[in-house]
Amino acid sequence: MSPVLLLLLALALPLTPANAQPAPAPASAPAAPVKEDDVLCLRGVKAGLRDPNARLSSWTFTNTTPGAICGFSGVSCWNPEESRVLALDLSGFGLQGVVPSPLRYCRSTTTLDLSNNSLSGPIPPALCDWLPFLVNLDLSGNRLSGPIPSELANCTFLNSLKLNGNFLSGQIPSSLSRLVRLTSLDLSHNRLQGQIPPQLGAAFPEESFSGNPGLCGPPLSTPCN
Repeated sequence: MSPVLLLLLALALPLTPANAQPAPAPASAPAAPVKEDDVLCLRGVKAGLRDPNARLSSWTFTNTTPGAICGFSGVSCWNPEESRVLALDLSGFGLQGVVPSPLRYCRSTTTLDLSNNSLSGPIPPALCDWLPFLVNLDLSGNRLSGPIPSELANCTFLNSLKLNGNFLSGQIPSSLSRLVRLTSLDLSHNRLQGQIPPQLGAAFPEESFSGNPGLCGPPLSTPCN
């Protein structure tokens, strides 16, 4: 190839600066919010839990009429003719397993009572993202373990929080002090440790924290070193 042709080819090629950076990848689109589907929610709850006492036997899903799920055992609806769960009260059903993630489809639920069952594993940190309008949360009397998620402070409408009678460990998150609507708190009889957040200690009685030998500070009589 002639020198003249080589020179023309070189001039035709674009010059790339030595310090040029690759073009940034386009930002990924934000995740779409979970769409409310209370039938899907209850299907998932039933499928995700062991039910040795057949307490969920009425949850058959054969009737697709709006509001049919409102007749299920433990289910209350906002309107009997609309499939929107207001409260899910499965206390004492003898259920086994972990807190089921399909609860995220019951977004309008204000009361979740899973107390006095045999649930194990951690409290899901995303629980308040699943159920952002919770007013009453009762997970007492189970076998739940691990820390109390600081994200429970995202349940900004919470009036009552009962986590007593489990195997929860670690410190009480100070973020729970942000729950300004909270009027009832029971964290007793767990394995919690450390100083009780002062705002919680000032707002709730000793009975809310008793049965945790590792806790200290008011309202308990055990001082913190």
